[in-house]
Amino acid sequence: MESIDVGIWSVLPPVIAIALALITKEVIFSLLFGIVAGAVIYSAALGLGVVGVFTTTIDLMIHKVADSDNAAMIIFLALLGALVALITRAGGSRAYGVWASRRIKTQRSAGLVTALLGVLIFIDDYFNCLTVGTVMRPITDRQKMSREKLAYFIDATAAPICVIAPISSWAASVISYYPTETGVTGMEAFIGSIPMNLYAILTIFMVVSLAVRKNGDFGPMSAAQRRALESEIADTQPASADDELSKLDVSNKGKVLDLLLPVAFLVIFSVLAMLWYGGYWQAGEDGARKSLFQAFGDTSAGFALALGGFGALFVAFFLFTPRKLFSFSEFFACIIQGAKSMFTAIVILTLAWTISGVCRDLLGTGVYVAGVVQASSLPVALIPAIMFIVAAALSFATGTAWGTFGILIPITINICDIVAPYLSITALSAVLAGSVFGDHCSPISDTTILSSTGARCNHIAHVSTQIPYAVTVACVCFAGYIVAGFTAALGFAVSVAITLLSSLVVLSAVLLILPKVFRTQAKPV
Repeated sequence: MESIDVGIWSVLPPVIAIALALITKEVIFSLLFGIVAGAVIYSAALGLGVVGVFTTTIDLMIHKVADSDNAAMIIFLALLGALVALITRAGGSRAYGVWASRRIKTQRSAGLVTALLGVLIFIDDYFNCLTVGTVMRPITDRQKMSREKLAYFIDATAAPICVIAPISSWAASVISYYPTETGVTGMEAFIGSIPMNLYAILTIFMVVSLAVRKNGDFGPMSAAQRRALESEIADTQPASADDELSKLDVSNKGKVLDLLLPVAFLVIFSVLAMLWYGGYWQAGEDGARKSLFQAFGDTSAGFALALGGFGALFVAFFLFTPRKLFSFSEFFACIIQGAKSMFTAIVILTLAWTISGVCRDLLGTGVYVAGVVQASSLPVALIPAIMFIVAAALSFATGTAWGTFGILIPITINICDIVAPYLSITALSAVLAGSVFGDHCSPISDTTILSSTGARCNHIAHVSTQIPYAVTVACVCFAGYIVAGFTAALGFAVSVAITLLSSLVVLSAVLLILPKVFRTQAKPV
């Protein structure tokens, strides 16, 4: 299937899917409707008829699931679900919760530890989302932090951290898209963009602020927090996954190490697997070995995570069964139950990949939007601010930041090289920031889906509570990039200092005001 040019019609499928998701609160229905809408447009343009609508939909869905990286991610999700179920069944989560509750005795400390763990796991956002949720969920539940807030903390320390970490799968992606003819290497440009990546920096600042402050929440999140404080169970997990995990007969013999060791080996095996798939231990034709960063850049994250999950299951087997926490047959029955708990997340991810394929592979949504931007006449000083908005809209509509990188980075850098070379790094930062913001908000983003999965939070509840927080930061970022555009001529260092300082001051003031103005009352659920 080849991409076709349908003009403005190309933006209709993602708009339909996102609008329906926010209106109906049913993400699977909304994604399916958006996919079919795209298939209708594609089939009508090519004259494929009614049958073509269904063949196009199924062919694209099968193609996305059959993609090696996507298939590896599905396997990783199933393996992670199995590992979580085994740890729960062995009593590791219960023991860790009891141990942590004696040391982490406030919601503030639970939030700070969650944020710290999210910052430390910077190699890959998928790995970040699921690992932080698995480790911190028992603790935040005990401290009455809502699942919605935990999901936000996870999401806000996943992509925003990875996009400013030089050794990460995200850095490798950005570098690969950077034009080679500019005289600046992709690594130099990426490192230079870090201090001006306002969305990443301000989001991390906001997470720490929300963790430290009491009653700092506003909007729908304040209602979610109030429900969590007033109820005995702070859980908005979909029933399908709850049913599977609720069937587990939890052992009372579990130890804290029954949680920590499998998770630690999951981290170790995943990192080693990333280096292995990236060719770190293999010499090239010239006999030279790759650097650590090159290996992370060339790796396949999905394959590495799947291998890491498989290794962690081996550790769990030899850790649990010899101590008779459960029998041999119970071990494998628990694996099946755990894999089933990930079914909803796998379905949503599959549909998200499919609608992303509709936008990118069939209708060329990104190319259309990028073309509109390139053909327009923009005031030079406003290029960073405008590219931030365009990147955000494109990433939100397609549910992928990486796809937005690939479309907008070459165009943005080429435009700046012609009209304002001194704005190149600032504009690159704006594209990265806008892409992460759009990805952060989008209901069809895989990172957003995995964050709600890791927190065991209803997906739409996560999206609806997170958007006001993300938009708050984005508004400050937009103003910041206007400042950056007009101060860029003073020199990059001076521009960074003025822009970053003013943005932090404005965000601090906003975070003091909004909780007093927009505090939402809890509603029955």
